[in-house]
Parts: sequence; C-alpha cells; structure tokens
Amino acid sequence: MSNQFPVSRPRRLRSSDAIRSLFQEVEFNLGDLVLPIFVEEEVSEYTAIAAMPGVRRIPESKLAYEIERYARAGIKSVMTFGVSHHLDHVGSDTWNENGLVARMTRICKDTVPEMVVMSDTCFCEYTSHGHCGVLHDHGVDNDATLRNLGKQAVIAAQAGADFIAPSAAMDGQVQAIRRALDEAGFIDTSIMAYSTKFASSLYGPFREAGGSVLKGNRRSYQMNPMNRREAIRESLLDEQEGADALMVKPAGAYLDIIRDIREASRLPLAAYQVSGEYAMIKFAAAAGAIDERQVVRESLGAIKRAGADIILSYFAMDIAEQGL
Repeated sequence: MSNQFPVSRPRRLRSSDAIRSLFQEVEFNLGDLVLPIFVEEEVSEYTAIAAMPGVRRIPESKLAYEIERYARAGIKSVMTFGVSHHLDHVGSDTWNENGLVARMTRICKDTVPEMVVMSDTCFCEYTSHGHCGVLHDHGVDNDATLRNLGKQAVIAAQAGADFIAPSAAMDGQVQAIRRALDEAGFIDTSIMAYSTKFASSLYGPFREAGGSVLKGNRRSYQMNPMNRREAIRESLLDEQEGADALMVKPAGAYLDIIRDIREASRLPLAAYQVSGEYAMIKFAAAAGAIDERQVVRESLGAIKRAGADIILSYFAMDIAEQGL
C-alpha cells in the first residue's frame, strides 16, 4: 500500500477527548432551553404524570417556589400551560384578567422578574370540548377563534408575559394577535409562533399532563406530518404576519423541516421536543436499553445541528440540576 493512501485522515481530529471537543461543530447550553411547565389551579398537591416520568403538574400555590427553584438552577425561560377547572365552550377564563392565564404569568414575573415567560396561547385546556377554539357544527370556527386569541394575548401581556406563543393552529392567528397587542399598547410584547405544528401522535403524554377532555382529533387545523412544502409555507406565512420567532413542533422526527425553515428564514427558530419524545427516552432508559444522559445530549444536539436556536424541552431541569 502506498504511503500516500489515504490522503485524507479525518480520524486525526478524533484522536483524544480534548481534540474532539476542540473541533466539535455544534454546542448547546442551558441558555438555549425553555422549560414547559403545567400549572393546576384549586389543588394543593403535585400530580405526577405517569406517561412523563419526572414531570408533575404544579399546584398554583407552589408555582412561586418552583420558579425560584428553576432560576437557582439556571433556567432562564419557561413556557406556561394551565390546567383549568373553569371550562366552558369557548375558554373564556383565558381572557379574564384574574383567570389562570393571567395569574400564572403574574406569579412567574413577580417571583423572578428576569425569568422569560412565554404564555402558551390556545384554548384546548380551557374548553369543555378540548378543541383549540370556538366549536361549531362544522368544526372549529377559525375567525371566531382569532378574536378570542387576541383577547387572551392581551390578558397575558397585561400580566407581564414576554412572549405570546399561539399554538391554536388557526389561519391568520399571528396577524390577529399582533393587531390586538398593538391596539392595546403592547407593541414590545413578542410573538413566538407555533408556526409549523404537526398533528402528531407524539403529543399523547401531553394530553394526560394537561388534563385533556378532547374527543376526536385536531387534524383539520394542525398540519399533516407527511407535508414538507406546506410546512415551510406555514412558517413563512407567520413571518409575513409579524412573528418575532418561529417554531417547529415536534422536533426530533422533523429535523428536515427545521433545516428547511432555517434556510428559508432569518428569524430565530425554536423547536419543541414534545412529550412523546421525552417519554420514549425516559422509558427506554428505565428499561436499560439506552444511556439517558447520552441520548438526551445527542437528541438535543441534533435539534440544534438541524438549525434550531431555541429548544423547548422537559429535560431542561434535568440538564440544569444533573448536568446531563
């Protein structure tokens, strides 16, 4: 064999831990992560979520304690989801200035003012039917829901939310919310759009966490997981409507979509590592099939490598506390 072969030897840059670290192309850190949290009103005890080991519903009375704990651990941002006991057919508690949406945000900001609070803006956890908007005989009424999303967004902004994060998957929701916020004087409140949100089977554990009462599915308004061109179009529409940041949800099974949108837009891009992704890693690790620490870092690194700037992940506190 000639001394000239092979000419290229990439293994030279993998020859020690120090050299591998020096030439690593992608990094993520705690500042890139957002912790989604579930807050339940009118209860006094934490509720474990069987399908999401390590995740619990937080009693509203314990929220301040938890926010302080997150901040001490180094968490800089949370996404709030409410578990409401005041359901009706339109989710009107969300635009009550003393309702759960407003109270969650106020507690977070009053406790740790520097914590970035993203208010999930939807109705699925506040309606008696579990759909994401106003339900009529023909399905979810898009335009009636837009008006209500605007009202909910203003309430969250009044309470101090840094980001409105509309997840209802209604056409025109970003423009409607931007207009409502601006008209109410909240021109500096940002919108992180769930701009490409798929009708995914990976949301199953979330429904337990949020106490979903949904009968049926959301395929008439969330995206077909098999559609790539439409995924890009949806995010670009939200950019045109005034979104300050975009999002792909779920993340791990949609790395191609994250890359596509990263190449199509210059806006900050988030990706949501959803409940099913979290559960699969947790249960596989519990069975001894994988090394949880390594798989968590690999999965989050892959999301970052695909092009996400921000990752919403239920592993954020594990990483903060245990250095996963």
